[in-house]
Amino acid sequence: ISFIHSTSIAAKKVLAEQETNSKGIGLYWNGFMKQDKKYLKMISGFGSGSGRWFNGMLVCAALTLAQLFLASCSTGIVPENAESSSQQKQKKEYNMSYNQLTPEEERVILHKGTEMPFTGKYYQNKEKGTYHCRRCDASLFRSTNKFESGTGWPSFDDAIPGAVKQVPDADGRRTEIVCANCGGHLGHVFFNEGMTGKNTRHCVNSVSLDFRSEAPEVKPETRKAVFAGGCFWGVEYHFSRVRGVLDVKSGYTGGDIANPSYKQVCSGRTGHAEAVEIDYDPQQVSYETLAKLFFEIHDPTQVNRQGPDRGTQYRSALFYSDEEQKRTAEKLIAELRAKGYRVATTLEKAETFWPAEDYHQDYYDKTGHQPYCHIYTKRF
Repeated sequence: ISFIHSTSIAAKKVLAEQETNSKGIGLYWNGFMKQDKKYLKMISGFGSGSGRWFNGMLVCAALTLAQLFLASCSTGIVPENAESSSQQKQKKEYNMSYNQLTPEEERVILHKGTEMPFTGKYYQNKEKGTYHCRRCDASLFRSTNKFESGTGWPSFDDAIPGAVKQVPDADGRRTEIVCANCGGHLGHVFFNEGMTGKNTRHCVNSVSLDFRSEAPEVKPETRKAVFAGGCFWGVEYHFSRVRGVLDVKSGYTGGDIANPSYKQVCSGRTGHAEAVEIDYDPQQVSYETLAKLFFEIHDPTQVNRQGPDRGTQYRSALFYSDEEQKRTAEKLIAELRAKGYRVATTLEKAETFWPAEDYHQDYYDKTGHQPYCHIYTKRF
């Protein structure tokens, strides 16, 4: 009993050193063999002659079962729930900075599975770019080396130097290819098939790859619109919330001096109006939609004022950049007048727009306030 008790203490010591709550039986046995050589020496003395080692092994087996029982009871460990070595390895790998994988990606990349032919998303991809490891993002293949093999999987006759590692399959008949950076399974490589001049085919699972296009980013065509409808804070607030509007700047335009300051404009002697310059994507929002909103977020019937703000700098004005914008504005003004509105908005040719001081930009977003005299009123 004393011997078994001391053995259980040794088992606990092994558990503490391994720092785990779920190790397999093999770990207990190895730990026992390493930590308790003095007991092995003792038990090897049981019996005599050629049967000595066999008798010792029987005792070892009995003591191992005893230490497993006592260790599991005293530590709350249940050996039946122990993780396999492959599970431990996989857990350790997931603690590294790898991308999270779906169950299907794990089946192929971690457990060396194969996706069904003719089903991969990159099988017929002809776009120019680079193919990366789905697991670790390492660059593996270039689109210039991709070719149609008719096999049902993406095929490349070359890899980026040093990116792909070749490993003989366990069956000795094929050669596996893995990511040289993380070891993730990619597929297999075949030679001497005569499909390309390089006589090599890297047969790769689409699920093992991520594709990044080399096509230049196409920036949307942008146009400008300039509106003045009283204090630019409120006008900017409403336009910045329109889908398709890319940027809104508060500033000054329509005056006589270059790069005026807010103090100069407020004097009423420069001729400038407080206005906003809008960059917008015409594929998402039309100039007419913006112009309608302009007439609905301020009172276009007031002259040289807007609410409590008075002066020529607060006038209602639409600054058109071309004849199309001018015609659109004239049409909308005519519609409003037909509805009884005495529109005072002036149409002026767009000139240089001078951005206002930084503290005027995004004013309501910075302060968390709401426009005090730009209240939306439906008019169209």
